[in-house]
Amino acid sequence: MRRRSGRISRGLVYGVLLAYLAWTVLPMLWVAASALKTDAAIFRDPLGLPAVDALQWDNFARAWTGARFGDYFLSSVVVTVVSVAGILLLGSMAAYALSRFFHPLGRVVYGLFLAGLMIPVQLSIVPLFFELRALGLLNSLAGLILVYVANGLPFAIFILAGFFRGLPRALYEAAVIDGCSEARAFWHVMLPLARPGLVTVAIFQFIGIWKEYFYAFMFLSGGGPEAPRTLPLALANLAIASQYETDFGMLFAGLVIVTLPLLVFYLVVQKHLIRGITTGAVKG
Repeated sequence: MRRRSGRISRGLVYGVLLAYLAWTVLPMLWVAASALKTDAAIFRDPLGLPAVDALQWDNFARAWTGARFGDYFLSSVVVTVVSVAGILLLGSMAAYALSRFFHPLGRVVYGLFLAGLMIPVQLSIVPLFFELRALGLLNSLAGLILVYVANGLPFAIFILAGFFRGLPRALYEAAVIDGCSEARAFWHVMLPLARPGLVTVAIFQFIGIWKEYFYAFMFLSGGGPEAPRTLPLALANLAIASQYETDFGMLFAGLVIVTLPLLVFYLVVQKHLIRGITTGAVKG
């Protein structure tokens, strides 16, 4: 009886997982198939597969060049890579100082960083807008990078502080006894040991910044048609334009261009993500 109930429960679990797989994968496959169809085929048979002898690879070419997705792709790469690098650099140093050294205001500063995780981003839009305008960084990638770095630091410090607290202090003391300065002990001993935490932060921040739309819309939308754009903002503009002209094939091609790097990135680093999360859970 117990064995039969176990089989039923496993069957239910597998059924739920298969349903969730279909719920998430089928829309992506439909978008990819629609990107290879003409507008007439999309309207005539929206759920059908594209004809093998009439695959519309031109949709991707027109999205890359005509809709300037090539330029926006480069902008997204620059913004994402520089922002993630800044978050890892500043977040690791701040987390190390707050977790390894005692200071009367250390807990207060750490609490202020954690408070950044609880404040809705909508509340910071107005002061950020005026600050960027005063600095002359509005409608620029540099201003958007500063916003992303500041927004990602609380999460990075929260994750990395737990990793640094879990590292044996004997390693740090041995490095100092061997003649390492504080900076060398951090860069050459403690930071490499926190690599799982760095990878975890990098993965979450990369995915979040690559697909982020709200900040990009607020700080890059006022510079005219030649202003820099990120891919989510360019895709939203293309979706609005598609309401007035029937070019849904190019729109679906743009969706594929935006989501494909995320899928490839996740498939490459998923093992590191799982290892980093489990390591942090054990050390926390």
